[in-house]
Amino acid sequence: MSDAPKSRRRSGGRAARTAARSQKLDVDKRPVRPGLPGGQYRPLSEVDVARINEAALTALEEIGFASAPPSGVEILTGAGAIMGDDGRIRFPRALVEDMLAIAARGITLCGRDPAHDISLQGTNTHFGTAGAAVHMVNVDTGDYREPSMQDLYDAARIVESLDNLHFFQRPVVCREFEDNLELDLHTLYAACAGTTKHVGTSFTEAANVGPCLELLHEIAGGEDAFRARPFVSNSNCFVVPPLTFAEESCEVMEACIHGGMPVLLLSAGQAGATAPAPIATAVVQAVAECLAAVVYVNALAPGHTAMFGTWPFVSDLRTGAMSGGSGEQALLTAACAQMHQFYGLPGGAAAGIADSKLPDMQAGWEQAISNVMAGLAGLNMVYEAAGMHASLMGFCFESLVLGNDMLGQVQRCVRGVEVLEEYVSIETMKSVVLDGPGHYLGHDQTLRLMQSEYIYPEIADRSSPKEWVEKGKPLLIDNAKARVAAILGRDGHKFTDTQEAALRARFDLRPLSRP
Repeated sequence: MSDAPKSRRRSGGRAARTAARSQKLDVDKRPVRPGLPGGQYRPLSEVDVARINEAALTALEEIGFASAPPSGVEILTGAGAIMGDDGRIRFPRALVEDMLAIAARGITLCGRDPAHDISLQGTNTHFGTAGAAVHMVNVDTGDYREPSMQDLYDAARIVESLDNLHFFQRPVVCREFEDNLELDLHTLYAACAGTTKHVGTSFTEAANVGPCLELLHEIAGGEDAFRARPFVSNSNCFVVPPLTFAEESCEVMEACIHGGMPVLLLSAGQAGATAPAPIATAVVQAVAECLAAVVYVNALAPGHTAMFGTWPFVSDLRTGAMSGGSGEQALLTAACAQMHQFYGLPGGAAAGIADSKLPDMQAGWEQAISNVMAGLAGLNMVYEAAGMHASLMGFCFESLVLGNDMLGQVQRCVRGVEVLEEYVSIETMKSVVLDGPGHYLGHDQTLRLMQSEYIYPEIADRSSPKEWVEKGKPLLIDNAKARVAAILGRDGHKFTDTQEAALRARFDLRPLSRP
């Protein structure tokens, strides 16, 4: 007799909790949201930061950069850099400090939908894709295949549907295009057709920037509209580490700046290969390289929107292969976030890369560790945060949706523990322990906070073993495949039929497959 009322009360409480969870909160009331401030984790002491800065400035003064394009030589020497007899451009520290003083801060990266704007203030954190993988992962067979424009479009559509991925930088290369201009145009078209979040892309050569800007102007409704709200940024590998300008990329950067496009100044040395083996010195080189780019950009266009993209990677020194899922990678990224904050510049770096070839347990720990450390370090833009395998060689749709769950938990860690007056009051404990049922399951406070204080996974399974058996013992990867199929089964195209027809006619674009 006594068991029946308890069972009814428990069932009613569970039903109420389930009903409450099904009601989606406004963004500002959710337990996690874009731009949560990090900065709780600081692997470098203040003395360490100062020493890295000093070493970077010394490297720019004494070693300098080789292979600037003629336009870059003119821009940099005109600002006060010194061309040496050995052909290397050196940067007096006063020049670097002057350019840091006028560099853009507190910037906003626009989405095509203003709801997706990203404010890069302080230690605000945002997670997104990147990687430019040359393979797609088939989770059913374990095979890798070449990606296509359709894969890029589908990836953008999936990211559009995932709350914990805040921007979309191309995660795959469309391998069907041999012509570079076709590749660059179709990359932009597929990305913008799939998402209204901020898009990052690369251009293969400077001559392609103009036609691509024309495409973006058409999407935006004119050049002035794009310049007012540039919803695409250029991910620019301006440097071939160590300390050598990439001439074609520098020319691309100049063209993008002239076109009003934000730029990510990306230095991607590999510790033990193209960057020094010590983690601290790898950070020194990345910082020095990005400081040179800060001078370059601000000498050309003072205050232009640019992100400080220190992306040092790690080598497995036994083989020389890249190891993106290592603890050392997580430390590098977190240390770089601290350096961004030291300069007060908006910054981005890599995290979330798995060396594992499939979305398995190894991939889970590799992706989670670096994302947590990047978020807690207050990295503004966490690139490659989900979906990437085989040290950036492979991209996986199922891993992308699993990563969305993982990033929800990461952001909850970043948000931290809020010690409000209500939470340290013992009145709720008194009412439950002394006057109530001895548990908090149905308490008003529990029901009120269950959505705003706690985040619940969409894909991960938290059921009991008995419930799991009753559901047919679903595997995590099966849940992910179902989620991908559900997203791609509905039409999420972001151009109207009129826009679509105009774009394809003007730029001779290939069609995309839609549900």
